[in-house]
Amino acid sequence: MKRVFLFSALFLAGVFAVNAQDVNRPQTSANVGITPVQQGNWIVGGSLGSLGYSFEGESFSLSVNPRAGYFISDGVALGVGLTGSVYTAPDADAVWGYGVAPFVRYYFPEGSSASGRFFAQGDVGLAGSSLGSGATLALGANVGYAHFITQSVALEATLGYNYSKATVSGAEKASGLNVGLGFQVYLPGQR
Repeated sequence: MKRVFLFSALFLAGVFAVNAQDVNRPQTSANVGITPVQQGNWIVGGSLGSLGYSFEGESFSLSVNPRAGYFISDGVALGVGLTGSVYTAPDADAVWGYGVAPFVRYYFPEGSSASGRFFAQGDVGLAGSSLGSGATLALGANVGYAHFITQSVALEATLGYNYSKATVSGAEKASGLNVGLGFQVYLPGQR
């Protein structure tokens, strides 16, 4: 009987000890509301990887797009983004690209949650490549969703359409869909 009582007491003590432990789980979302997208704040980050497919040339592209911006009003940011990319096509050498493009981003108040916001972004810029010295007009329109994992960091997914037309003779236009994944850091401005 003493053994059963001792075993039962040890078993209950073990159950209580296991239940008393505090398990730290990584933070996956934060209740931020409109705080990160208020007038006077800054946005820094970009797409870590952006995959694209061109309809005209059946080419594949991969790019990195760092950007920084400033909220001129609640939910509206103006800024500039840089582009570094590589393009591949069947039976051709890889083409390295670069560019700079000012952008405007609008965060929709409709459909937003406590930890996320939908947005639209448009950009117009100039680009170049390793093929030659001609400049290219580059246009882009994207929609996306920013999910806040902390009060100031958001993971983003974007879907968009890109168009470019070279300013040198003999070059063709290129257009296609673009999918991007990245992050943004929202820095508070001085109040």
